Amino acid sequence: MFEAVKTGLVASKGPISGVVRKGPLVLTAQIPKDPVTGEIVQGDITVQTRRTLENLRIAMEGAGGSLADVMMLQVFLVDGADAPAMNAVWREVFTEPFPCRATVVVKELLAPGMRIEMIATAHLGAA
Repeated sequence: MFEAVKTGLVASKGPISGVVRKGPLVLTAQIPKDPVTGEIVQGDITVQTRRTLENLRIAMEGAGGSLADVMMLQVFLVDGADAPAMNAVWREVFTEPFPCRATVVVKELLAPGMRIEMIATAHLGAA
């Protein structure tokens, strides 16, 4: 059985766990929500990417790890033209070797105004 990790981020309104862990494996989905209010942060892809990655950092620390433990990210964008700006923020947060990543352009995301969503897979203690 896995455990739902308490991170300090406001819980989802849906019936989901934002971060789960089983042994050293951590899975999480993060969006550009304010960590206290849960409201989607308004702004361009740069603002929303920074918030999403900051939420990922908070989630990983809550699970006992760090962004260095993230091995794979799936990124969902509503506009492919946002990829260069998202990549610029990505390079501010991650250094080589970069996590593996798949980036997909989708018609829309669940919350109005949301331009990005990320799903991360991490292994705590990964070198």
